[in-house]
Amino acid sequence: MAVRWQSEQSGHSDRLVPVTAATAAEIERADRCSAHNYSPLPVVIASGSGAWVRGIDGVDYLDVLAGYSALNFGHAHPDLVAVARDQIGTLTLTSRAFQHDRFSDFCADVARLCGKDAVLPMNTGAEAVETALKLARKWGYDVKGVPDGRAEIVTCAGNFHGRTIAVVGFSTDPDARGGFGPFPPGFRTVDYGRLDALADAITEHTVAVLVEPIQGEAGVRVPPDGYLAGVRRLCDEHGLLMLADEIQSGLGRTGDTFACDHENVVPDVYILGKALGGGILPVSAVAANRDVMDVLHPGQHGSTFGGNPLACAVGSAVVKLLETGVYQQRSRDLGRYLHELLAQLPADRVGRTRGRGLWAGIDLAPGQPSARTVCERLLARRVLAKDAHEGTIRIAPPLVIDRDDLTWAVERFADALGG
Repeated sequence: MAVRWQSEQSGHSDRLVPVTAATAAEIERADRCSAHNYSPLPVVIASGSGAWVRGIDGVDYLDVLAGYSALNFGHAHPDLVAVARDQIGTLTLTSRAFQHDRFSDFCADVARLCGKDAVLPMNTGAEAVETALKLARKWGYDVKGVPDGRAEIVTCAGNFHGRTIAVVGFSTDPDARGGFGPFPPGFRTVDYGRLDALADAITEHTVAVLVEPIQGEAGVRVPPDGYLAGVRRLCDEHGLLMLADEIQSGLGRTGDTFACDHENVVPDVYILGKALGGGILPVSAVAANRDVMDVLHPGQHGSTFGGNPLACAVGSAVVKLLETGVYQQRSRDLGRYLHELLAQLPADRVGRTRGRGLWAGIDLAPGQPSARTVCERLLARRVLAKDAHEGTIRIAPPLVIDRDDLTWAVERFADALGG
């Protein structure tokens, strides 16, 4: 299949796009009737194809955020849309009280992709993380023999694993955790990338280490070489489970199927989400071998919509796309080109860039406008990006993006830095 399929595009342009009256009215209407837990950029998107979207103002924008990696295969991928349409008209939900004809294929497909024995499907990434945490604690009690109620899981500072009470309880982001306590105990947080800190945090009650192979929300922070292999080694030495949150970093984003692959590391538990649903619907999963997964018994965990027929159909189609290797190769090749372009940005305006594959964090130099301001300038130049923190912008374009579009986007970025 072709990796680019949009049939119409307004063409590249340097003109600045103002916020139209129609866009402003729609934003005001949404502001009146929705919770204010987001502060989106002033654009209202109506359609999308590949790496491009079109606003209700009729203007095309290049999407270099890709739904925080949920849209690895672009907007409206024809293979995924065809599978979803067919399944919608056939069967969408049975609940897990009954079996359906898409379930076994999906579980087998994801298990094969991960090299694991068993898969537990859920919906959102946060649900998958919670599932992995429960799985690790249950394994700690049933297999490792940790006293009931004493299991501990080591996490990393700067992490982002979702927004549940348990997860924000071990977050180091004050916006994420402020005002939501008290939080569940049983977590120890250490500096990301420091094996000595991890080793010091391990006790006789530790059952697992939860880690992002690359920290996305923190600004695409890549750990030091050998860190993931070191985490694997410490887990082996102490009889712990390594839980790899590959929700943003996995499924082709970094140039390999999983970010752990860059160090030839195989975690005990893969936590997947975002791109597993092809940008069509929430699909997540936890994959592990039987010696870990089988500590869960009927009635101990579940989800009404987890593993529904529509999710399974789309998820299996996503696995088939990844098994071609096309998207991993595109991420490697275009990622190399992206980082070459970013390295040419003026040093007095960009402090440093980092990342892997088609994923980059761009730290603005001291004295520059906020990352939000630069993203607003990019929006006016028809590029959709997102600030990770006040001084950092993250870039994660769909893996179907063209080389010319990457060039154009970075040119717009350089222009936006100038005001």
